Amino acid sequence: MANAADDVWRLLGELAESQKETERRLQETDRLLREQAQTTEYLLREQAQTTEQRFQATERLLREQAQATEQRSRQTDQQIRQVGQQLGQLGNRLGEFVEWQVRPAAVRLFQERGIAVHELSTGVSIQRDGEGMEIDLLVTNTTEAVAVEVKSKLAQADVDEHLERLAKFKRLMPRYQDVEVMGAVAGIVVPTDVARYAYRQGLFVLAQSGDSIVTLNDAAFQPRAW
Repeated sequence: MANAADDVWRLLGELAESQKETERRLQETDRLLREQAQTTEYLLREQAQTTEQRFQATERLLREQAQATEQRSRQTDQQIRQVGQQLGQLGNRLGEFVEWQVRPAAVRLFQERGIAVHELSTGVSIQRDGEGMEIDLLVTNTTEAVAVEVKSKLAQADVDEHLERLAKFKRLMPRYQDVEVMGAVAGIVVPTDVARYAYRQGLFVLAQSGDSIVTLNDAAFQPRAW
């Protein structure tokens, strides 16, 4: 009986120790779970703060881009207005150049070349059979006509365009069929190479020199006739 009692007490002791170990493990597990929960909460807070910071940075960047775009748009609008004003001023200046300098100089310069000037017409516009052209200044007499193209700065492309204009002059203006048609180009600025090119094409070249208009064609020049 004594041995049986001892066995019971031993088992009860072992059971108590097992329960203590189980309790200890449960407490350790609970501690680990609390620490993990705290760590997770900390990480979530950190992630939330990081996300908020990124959102604020993105929002700030978008505001700055919107402000920069608006500023560029205002600058572009201002530049467009300035270009429009400059083009308007250039158009006025070119019109004044034709009216007050080229027109009166043409009379003197062509008469010095033996071309009588009976009529001067500015801003001539022709439309016929679906084609059209414009002539800045047209100088005529009973047997001759000179079509003058005027530019602020004369370029070779302007010379070529005027040659095309002269090639269709009589077709679009048949009343000049029996008239010798010649061409001239004029400019506030006439580069030397462009003047030389126009000269070789048989065109009179008129350029501003100081306060007057002069012809850049020498005495040996022979104008081309269309």
